[in-house]
Amino acid sequence: QVQLVESGGGWVQPGGSLRLSCTTSGTIFSTFSMAWYRQTPDKQRGLVAIIATSGVTDYADSVKGRFTISRDTAKTTVFLQMDSLKSEDTAVYYCRAAYGWTTYWGRGTQVTVSS
Repeated sequence: QVQLVESGGGWVQPGGSLRLSCTTSGTIFSTFSMAWYRQTPDKQRGLVAIIATSGVTDYADSVKGRFTISRDTAKTTVFLQMDSLKSEDTAVYYCRAAYGWTTYWGRGTQVTVSS
């Protein structure tokens, strides 16, 4: 059974930083593109950042310049470094692995940005 294990969520004040991690198996990590999505309190889920196996990345406009997605091959882990956090970044963040029509999701980790 494929597992995506997320960690690193929590509470932070506006302007602060958090780093999310998503660890999976070596087979998934080397084959699937990896991405972070988030679901806001109003239940809208959208793409935050994506990284291909080649290392090419893309970001939602709302996080460009503030968030950085990266991958560590030795740890088979994808990271999302989130800086200059805003209250509107509050959401449940999900890790996703995708290859063709096959998609796997993690269980999500809560990120709350408030003063």
